[in-house]
Amino acid sequence: MDISSLMKENAAALMPALEENLKTPDESLETLYSAMRYSALSGGKRIRPYLVNRFCRLFGGDEKAAIPFECAIEYVHASSLIHDDMPCMDNDDLRRGKPTNHVVYGEDIALLAGDALITRGYEIAATNPFVSPEIALHATKLILGNAGGEGMMGGQQIDLLAEREKPSYELLLKMHEKKTGALIRTAALLGCAAAGIIDETDERYKAADEYARGIGLAFQIIDDILDVEGDAAILGKAVHADAKEGKTTFISFMTPAKAREYARQVTENAADAIRKYPASDELVEFAYFLLKRNK
Repeated sequence: MDISSLMKENAAALMPALEENLKTPDESLETLYSAMRYSALSGGKRIRPYLVNRFCRLFGGDEKAAIPFECAIEYVHASSLIHDDMPCMDNDDLRRGKPTNHVVYGEDIALLAGDALITRGYEIAATNPFVSPEIALHATKLILGNAGGEGMMGGQQIDLLAEREKPSYELLLKMHEKKTGALIRTAALLGCAAAGIIDETDERYKAADEYARGIGLAFQIIDDILDVEGDAAILGKAVHADAKEGKTTFISFMTPAKAREYARQVTENAADAIRKYPASDELVEFAYFLLKRNK
């Protein structure tokens, strides 16, 4: 199974909607919307939209219902990258092989573009015409909660403060559960919502949650390994950036070899959470694809 090709197919199918939702509504706003498009449409793996689509498909939903949720989660993710790259945060000049948003548009416009993308994501989710108002509200609350102070932004705060005082291993896990894992979990559960599943006690909902938590943790472990062992030309960003910034990572607590073994165990547990469902083979394979990635 060629997961990379399947992801590219899903990303290509989503692109018209991503573009349509970021058209400049007024010529006086062209700079802002240009900055929004620069980051949101610049490629990337589109992992989160793929998860939305595949969980919708796994549980028998209409893929049309998944598209607005795919756009929403990708805009929120793109917003986080803009802010993460800024000088007051990680201070990165390169993202996906291109200058970061603030390098091109300046810090002021980049800040606004990030804010505008995340709110656009909320708007798109809340107005999904292919689901009931109840499901649209559930999805919007899901994104708001996992992107906000108790989710991604809370994880980012832990990360920033960890540069001043080294975190414990337990706090590192909490940070990544929020900073990286929250949006991956949201993507899987948005796929469930697109299929009409919003009851947290539903076994399908719980399975998607467990799977997403596992691959989210494994994703971050591999990220930390690649920062040490990866190729900048393949990654499209600088390596050894964590050490340069004094960041605590999984490699601060274990060797890369042990970290890879930990990521493998976490991935196996994630895959086991959904194996019992018919047509889950692709998502199982996707978990291992993330484990083996080099970018």
